[in-house]
Amino acid sequence: MKLTRSFYLSPTVEVAGDLLGKFLVHKTADKVYEGQIIETEAYCGPDDLACHGARGRTKRNEVLFQEGGHAYVYLIYGVYYCLNITTEKEGYPSAVLIRALDYPGCDGPGELCREFKITRPTHNGIDVTGDLLWVEDRGLRPRIARGKRIGVEYAKHCAEYPWRFFVKGLGAAFAKAANKR
Repeated sequence: MKLTRSFYLSPTVEVAGDLLGKFLVHKTADKVYEGQIIETEAYCGPDDLACHGARGRTKRNEVLFQEGGHAYVYLIYGVYYCLNITTEKEGYPSAVLIRALDYPGCDGPGELCREFKITRPTHNGIDVTGDLLWVEDRGLRPRIARGKRIGVEYAKHCAEYPWRFFVKGLGAAFAKAANKR
């Protein structure tokens, strides 16, 4: 079942955990990509120094301020796109980063977007309750683990927030790879 808008209007940290075990689906002209979400991170509002909305609204992060259920896609290192899904109410900058999928080659946010053909020009701002890019609940409920977010050391005390969620029991190889990303 495709997730509805109300799912994304919940508190960001809750949505980040609840997305685990769900399936990201992207329909292109040539193919339908589907992968189970196995790792996420929450970014919550103007007080979260790791959130792109912490410094206010800009042209680059405008989508982050939309109501829950929109794709916020941005470019990192000038090379990789990252997919986030906005959460909570309009005007409150918050989103969940989709960090990894159970899909070959999708063990990081940049690889996920590359493998699923997700780009900023095409997908930034689209409604993820529509028919191009969406998330489905197929009834799977994995065991969840959590820890600190990755790569946000610049965010001072916010870097310590345990807002990274991942499917528990994925093995040592996943844990080792996740801590390098």
